[in-house]
Amino acid sequence: MSEVNNFETISSQRSFGGTQSVYRHQSVETSCAMRFGVFMPPQAAHAPVPALYFLAGLTCTEENFMVKAGAQRVAAELGIALIMPDTSPRGLNYPGEDEAYDFGTGAGFYVDATEAPWRVGYRMYSYVTQELPNLIATRLPVDPARTGIFGHSMGGHGALTIALKNPDRYKSISAFSPIVSPLRCPWGEKALTGYLGPDRAAWRDYDATALIEARGWSGPPILIDQGTADPFLERELKPELLRDACAAKNIALDLRMQEGYDHSYFYIATFVEDHLRHHAKYL
Repeated sequence: MSEVNNFETISSQRSFGGTQSVYRHQSVETSCAMRFGVFMPPQAAHAPVPALYFLAGLTCTEENFMVKAGAQRVAAELGIALIMPDTSPRGLNYPGEDEAYDFGTGAGFYVDATEAPWRVGYRMYSYVTQELPNLIATRLPVDPARTGIFGHSMGGHGALTIALKNPDRYKSISAFSPIVSPLRCPWGEKALTGYLGPDRAAWRDYDATALIEARGWSGPPILIDQGTADPFLERELKPELLRDACAAKNIALDLRMQEGYDHSYFYIATFVEDHLRHHAKYL
């Protein structure tokens, strides 16, 4: 391991002519050490490359997409850096932090919490949109002007809401099985009540369908894949809500219902190449 000014290399391996690495740094936003994965394609040896952020889902870490999705081969071909942050702070030891899979550790929901004690540390929105990109821009050969974002489940919610609120920064969006409306599903209601309090009006800033209604999206088509055999489809994910919101605003949405596929990384690995090529068209 090596450490230079709060930027520690945990591991680094050659992969498809590029490098798959894991880094750690002390985060101001989350008040703890944070890990993130980066696949740097071979083209980065000659010039800065586009950056594509992947946000993972409940219970995941920076490792899940890195080792299960099989994205490095296509990212190397396309010359795109993959950046994979963790899903929450770790080790803050708040009461109840580790009691449930869908709140606390591994379940940061990509919001900036306003409720005690979560408001100190559970600031994944600012971490993903500000602190981490600023750190990467100073350390790695990426072009901040060519940034896209995608994610899975809770991370799909994060990717959608982050891009919709920052259209000048993110040039492309896609998601696998996203939580499209935390206002209207049990996962979202639990998390947003805990992190943001009972005022549902405050939740709208972290709800993709509400953001579409309020702000629209002038970027390229949004790509969504959703498995029809996903056990969370009707209760938690409800892609029809995003479809209807986009239709009302004349926003191009490519919602692909994938017959027989579930919520797993086997499903993500099946369609990840499509997503990388989608982003490459705009980055």
